[in-house]
Amino acid sequence: MKRLFFICYAVFFFLLASGPGLSWAGGIYYYKGQDGVYHFTNRPDSSRYRLFAFFKNYPEADRGEIMRLVRGSCRKHGVDSRLIQAVIQVESNFEPKAVSHKGAQGLMQIMPETQKDLGVQRPFDLNENIEAGVRYLKMQINRFGDHALALAAYNAGPEQVARYQGIPPFSETQAYVRKVLAIYKDLRGG
Repeated sequence: MKRLFFICYAVFFFLLASGPGLSWAGGIYYYKGQDGVYHFTNRPDSSRYRLFAFFKNYPEADRGEIMRLVRGSCRKHGVDSRLIQAVIQVESNFEPKAVSHKGAQGLMQIMPETQKDLGVQRPFDLNENIEAGVRYLKMQINRFGDHALALAAYNAGPEQVARYQGIPPFSETQAYVRKVLAIYKDLRGG
């Protein structure tokens, strides 16, 4: 039993440290297989799973409404809405009230300092957060001319990308860029 709790805590802390914008909603479930291996999921597909931990659920947001706002803002600023969809999925997993451990807020996880620069008054307002995030990412695309570099700037700050003349050597930023670009590629159909 001690081993189970050690494994469970290890999984919990792995999930906690697995990146910006991860929103805790719902539960983590587990079962012990016949081979003694513990299996964890947030989406149990059978009754063999048992609840390990339950996390606060944000009020469910209407993804259709979110994507309608994304498409409108993207048309206005000339950004592919699928790229913004990928950013939102990685940043907040479509949770409008998400707040990161560093203080980034809303769907697009905009830092308070950046909110001030962009004139954001209500960071949890869907339209205002999306509009500011799209504008900010478009500024990075214009500055760096490349999606990967723009995403790195969105995550680590444009000064870091300029300083390192590329994606900074931060594992969080490198993982972020990979995740967003992989989702973007899937949304584009390969």
